[in-house]
Amino acid sequence: MTDDIIVREHGDILHLTLNMPDSGNAVTDEMAAELTDLLKSAAHRSRLVVLRGAGSDFCVGRATGRPKVSAQEALQRRRSTEVIFDCYGAFRSAPVPILGLVQGKALGFGCSIAALCDITIATDTALFQIPEMSHGTMPTMVMSSLVDRLSRKAIAHLVYTSSLISASRALSFGIVGDVVSVDKADAHIEEICAAILRAPPPATLGVKEYLRTAMHMDVQGAVDYARNIHATINSSSEMKRR
Repeated sequence: MTDDIIVREHGDILHLTLNMPDSGNAVTDEMAAELTDLLKSAAHRSRLVVLRGAGSDFCVGRATGRPKVSAQEALQRRRSTEVIFDCYGAFRSAPVPILGLVQGKALGFGCSIAALCDITIATDTALFQIPEMSHGTMPTMVMSSLVDRLSRKAIAHLVYTSSLISASRALSFGIVGDVVSVDKADAHIEEICAAILRAPPPATLGVKEYLRTAMHMDVQGAVDYARNIHATINSSSEMKRR
């Protein structure tokens, strides 16, 4: 555990803050691995996670300075990127909701994890970009994080153009769920957290599971799955106490 990610528990809420403000919270591979572990274990210590970045930016992407290996074999290259794919997977598989608060720039990896949060709030001055193509990098790693979050048109626009888009455009693309002024952002996050914590824990877990699974089913399969999970969750004694 390092100070690169600040971990704070407040009741049932686990607050995670990317803490490299001097570099725009650019994430190293070590930070990505730590974030993965924190999200995987989040359900053991909290009912929801709030993720944000320290300073003026959310996350400007991955940290530069990684050594380049000439003539790297495909398997070596694959192994070197697993830490990022694992991090994306942790966002999807975490059993508790993840709320993201985006201020300033969310670029590359930062845009990816913003989209992967279950609920993402952006300040009205936030900016989003997938710049990989303009840097001569094949962007399918980032695209894999967006494939179940954004439409095909939105992904294509972001990737092909490398456009820096506004918070309102990010809202229309589906990267974020709401846009608020900077001075209202913290209060808005608190309201959402309170709403989630008012619900019985099994219901919160059930909603996360259904969203993770049903969206990839055919319609009838999703309906049948709803029947089963509805009966399972609502039969819990923890639901009846509410």
